[in-house]
Formats: sequence, C-alpha cells, structure tokens
Amino acid sequence: MQTRTLGNSSLHVSALGLGCMGLSHGYGPATDTKQAISLIRAAVDRGVTFFDTAEVYGPYLNEQVVGQALAPVRDKVVIATKFGFTFGADNKQQILNSRPEHIRQAVEGSLRRLQTDVIDLLYQHRVDPDVPIEDVAGTVKELVWEGKVKHFGLSEAGVQTIRRAHAVQPVTAVQSEYSLWWREPEQALLPTLKELGIGFVPFSPLGKGFLTGAVAADASFGSDDFRSIVPRFNQQALQANQGLVVLIREIAEQKAATPAQIALAWLLAQAPWIVPIPGTTKLHRLDENLGGASITLSAADLQAIDAALSNIRIEGDRYPEALQARVGR
Repeated sequence: MQTRTLGNSSLHVSALGLGCMGLSHGYGPATDTKQAISLIRAAVDRGVTFFDTAEVYGPYLNEQVVGQALAPVRDKVVIATKFGFTFGADNKQQILNSRPEHIRQAVEGSLRRLQTDVIDLLYQHRVDPDVPIEDVAGTVKELVWEGKVKHFGLSEAGVQTIRRAHAVQPVTAVQSEYSLWWREPEQALLPTLKELGIGFVPFSPLGKGFLTGAVAADASFGSDDFRSIVPRFNQQALQANQGLVVLIREIAEQKAATPAQIALAWLLAQAPWIVPIPGTTKLHRLDENLGGASITLSAADLQAIDAALSNIRIEGDRYPEALQARVGR
C-alpha cells in the first residue's frame, strides 16, 4: 500500500484508509464484534494504516471496537475520531455541542474507548453555530500541548470556518463527502485546502454503495439504514442515476477493474493530498477496494471521464433537509 501525507503536515497515512462507521452504525444492525475486529485487523495486514471512527457511531460502540482491534498495533496506525455531539436519553438524538468543556470530556471518553493515550487526528464532527470556531480550535490547541491530540481536523465545515480555525490551530485535514456523484468540493473547498496546505479525507467515496453498481434501481432500505432518508436513494433518484453506474462500469471493463476500484482511483488521481476512507463489513469488498490504489488513470482517462460526466445529470440531494443544515457552516 502506497502512503500519502495529509497536506503540509507530518501525518503520513496509507493512500486508502478504512472508514469504520458502517461496522457499528448507519447501515443496519452492528456487525458482530469479533467479525468487525477481524476485518479491521485484516486491513492492517494489507497495509492500511489510517482508521476513521467517531464517538457518535453507535454511539460509542465503534470507538470501542476500533480500540480493541488496533490495540496490538497501536504504534503502527493512525486513528482519527470526532467530537461534537451530546446525546438524548435514548442515545439516538444528536445535539450539537462543541463547548470547550464538552470537547475535553469527549476526548477523555475517546481516549478510554480507543485504549490509547493520544488521538492522532481529532475532528470537530459538525460546526456548532453556538460556539465560535476560535474557541474550538483553541481548545484543541491546548489538547495538543497537553499531548492528548496530535492533529486537528474539521468535518463538513465551510471554507471561512476552515480559515478561521486554521489561524488558531493548524488544520491537518478536512473531511467531507466527495465522489464521482458528489463533486461540489471542487468549487470552493478543494482550492482552499490546496492554498492552505490542508489534506482532504473524502468519506462515502463509493456513494454509500451506489457507485459499486450493487444498488439496484428498485432497491429499498430498512428504517435502520441511513439511506432510507437520503433523497438520492429514493426510487425516482435511483432510477434516474443509473446512467452514472453504466458509465463507471464501462470504464471499469476497459481497465479490467471493478466500478468501486475506478471510483477510488479517480479520487486518488485528483490530488496527492487526498485520502479516501471507503468502508465495508466484508473482507472481499475490503480487498476489492484496496485494489483501487493500484490503478492509474491517465490524464486522457480523467478527461474522458469528465467529458462523460458532463452529460449526466445527478438527481437527489445527498442529505435530508435537517441534516443538510449542518453542512458547510
């Protein structure tokens, strides 16, 4: 597995990381703990050194699983986690909270669950409009001084928030959705990150499974699957967006690859400081995804893909309205 550096920082990670959320949260029942640990350790054996989790995934369960899985190899891997919420009595309601005292409380909990004495990359999960970003960055700066955190990150933040945070405590990485069917970051986010020397970590690089070609046009999702409330996964949008799957499948056949591998190779080709974090619960999908790092798309390939994409209209928002309100602040 090749390695990359996130922006101008000293944080070196595998070219593809592993998004661990789906093992415990968002896509149906949690994976059996032993099976989840086995998958994470299989990723380590295959050269993955970058693992992404958050206290909200579960809540808390995913950090526990990641911590247990990586404890034997803690000195060889990079663990990223996130703060930014408190939870209702049933642990289902997510309430934005980035007050400095809560950040410290969250970090202590994450350190305990991850079985570590330092968090390699700590993200604010969502911008809290009630707390100045300078206060958030300042608190993380103190945690860095105290040796509890190594690097600071932001998730789904707007460019002005990124600039303000970066002026207080250098931001190592920004995380947001980016893929062949969600290219909005190219408009303002990616140019800003390049200017500031900040790395980019795309989540949902496979479009929550859609870009693999495994989601049928008539697919339906259970109430415990996040996609059941995503407009882009309603019946009308799924049918309308099949043209994108056809395109990716055609490119994959030309390269003797799979659609998932093409989607990941395309992301890796966009900039050397981009590190996608595809997630999976299945070993054969892990192997398939990691194969995307060995596929090279030429400038001509990328131009052809861009030209073909320009003729495809993507239907449906990527978030329901209530969640969209938390993005890009």
